[in-house]
Amino acid sequence: MPKVLFFIVSIMLVSFSSLSHAAKFPASGAEFLNTCRQATSVTEKNYRLPKRLLNAISLTETGRWHNKKREIIAWPWTVYSEGRGRYLPSKRAAIAEVRKLQAKGVKNIDVGCMQVNLYWHPEAFGSLEEAFDPIVNADYAGKLLKKLQRTSRSWNIAVAHYHSQTKKYNVPYRKKVMKIWQDERNKDTKIRMAKAREKYRVRRAALMEKMKARQAKTVALTKSAAKG
Repeated sequence: MPKVLFFIVSIMLVSFSSLSHAAKFPASGAEFLNTCRQATSVTEKNYRLPKRLLNAISLTETGRWHNKKREIIAWPWTVYSEGRGRYLPSKRAAIAEVRKLQAKGVKNIDVGCMQVNLYWHPEAFGSLEEAFDPIVNADYAGKLLKKLQRTSRSWNIAVAHYHSQTKKYNVPYRKKVMKIWQDERNKDTKIRMAKAREKYRVRRAALMEKMKARQAKTVALTKSAAKG
């Protein structure tokens, strides 16, 4: 593995277990519930990543259970530092939180949908505005994941190394991501099946209507012929 790449993946550590038990979702911000999913979906297509894999990583990094939607949601305005995660209500609030941390001298800060570390990845973004742009944030993570896969020739290893080179950290992380990934793919399968069933129902209903119309026409013609 090249030295630079080894350095990058060795330090990309995020305390996902601590984050998942941290702050709650902001009361407002319903318009952002699909923001990370949309950003990771675009990135997966751009870099030909396995469908929903980057999304699964995002859910692992910033996911929280949403009671109303009854599912885990990744939050774009997430900041992790000093051992705890913060789910801010807006991009502006997230940027303000990072600046407050930096003003205290804190450097080790993870941001956005993919929790990219600002200290270990200083070249990732030109500004905090960029860092909290979901598309830009996901794009950087997507490029990194693709590099890791090319080096290891394994998506399993790439996911593990996205978090850490150390087994005691990356094994539980990889397992968590893979579990979420499987759940996400199962959701897609259920949606496809539901759409297929609905399509079949509509087509069958239309066919039945045609059959009824033909039967009615036949009955009418028969009655007309009998009268004649």
